[in-house]
Amino acid sequence: MTALTSLQVTSVLSYVIAVLVPALDAVLPVLPSETAVIALGVATAGSTDPRIALLVACCAAGAFLGDNLSYLLGRRFGPWAERRFFPGDKGARRRAWAERSLQRFGMPLIVVCRFFPGGRTAVTLYCGMIGYPRRRFVAATAAAASIWAVYSFFLGRLGGKAFEDRPWAGLAVAFGVTVAVSGLVEVARRIGRSRQRSARRRAARPDRDQLQREQPPHTTGAPSRPSSSPGTGAGTAVRSVK
Repeated sequence: MTALTSLQVTSVLSYVIAVLVPALDAVLPVLPSETAVIALGVATAGSTDPRIALLVACCAAGAFLGDNLSYLLGRRFGPWAERRFFPGDKGARRRAWAERSLQRFGMPLIVVCRFFPGGRTAVTLYCGMIGYPRRRFVAATAAAASIWAVYSFFLGRLGGKAFEDRPWAGLAVAFGVTVAVSGLVEVARRIGRSRQRSARRRAARPDRDQLQREQPPHTTGAPSRPSSSPGTGAGTAVRSVK
């Protein structure tokens, strides 16, 4: 029996992993929460035990607890959290992205941010740092945790059923799919950000045609002589006759 196949619904270890790893991953991103949940799905792929629903609920509960722990750290220890999780230029860019995106999308961003590389920690911490409304945050993270747990767990089950005799191969395939999905989401985000920058540059660029229309036309050739008044020539002739 391998370590992977030992993660069954009858094992207490499975429930401990389902809660602790997704919870701690919010503040310790080195923990492979998605891999752990996928592994649970692979390990239980051949089971129809109704306790599978409880295992998925534990995964969702762990993710929910982790998001709210991150919010609490940002709320209570904002300066320390900023130094710890947003150091240097890269951290400043992550924080700026979270700020812009949260202002633009609000609650939907909290739901989908866990599918962005590093997005979960950045967004949930920033929500706490700015004092994002707690009720809205709780509702968004509850939805996000449920969607993520179901998605990751049943993706693992699909991989486990496709490779029943080779569970590690099923784990590798399922994990590869999640990496591909996260990569596509990140590419879409970068394309959207690039388009927004281009739109801002076009909006800030002066309308040259409008400026040219407002400018007076330039004349070429010799400057025109001022025309004399109608009485000037007649007055000169009268003086010369006298």
